[in-house]
Amino acid sequence: MSPVTLTVADLEAKVGQEIAVSPWTTVSQEQIERFADATGDHQWIHVDPVKARAGPFGGTIAHGFLTLSLLPKLMAEALEVTGRRMAVNYGLNRLRFTDPVPSGSKVRARFAVAAFEKISGGVQLAWNVTVEREGGTKPAVVAEWLARYYL
Repeated sequence: MSPVTLTVADLEAKVGQEIAVSPWTTVSQEQIERFADATGDHQWIHVDPVKARAGPFGGTIAHGFLTLSLLPKLMAEALEVTGRRMAVNYGLNRLRFTDPVPSGSKVRARFAVAAFEKISGGVQLAWNVTVEREGGTKPAVVAEWLARYYL
């Protein structure tokens, strides 16, 4: 699946619309363990498969922040924004981790333009993002992600 390609100018007309869905990507136990090492969060629910089997989710789960940190990768696979020289993360609003992501799960993200605002040197976009888990009954993550595109 090729990413949707839009210019920064195109995005202004897309407010309120879902414009891209990423391909599925697998969240592996190795990835979870590397994230635990990088962040120092070695809680057993993430890194101890034996203990986690007897826990509330029947196995290890990804850190919520690991799932969140996949957003740049998922967006790059779903959407190419042209006509900008640089993009930066500006923040998140209304972030919720609404369902666990068990090790080995596949996730994908849906991206909708929530707001488009001109700023000095560029634009700020608010993206409504939903991260889905294959086979899940509700989203794993929902958030409003703020990005600044400098022209």
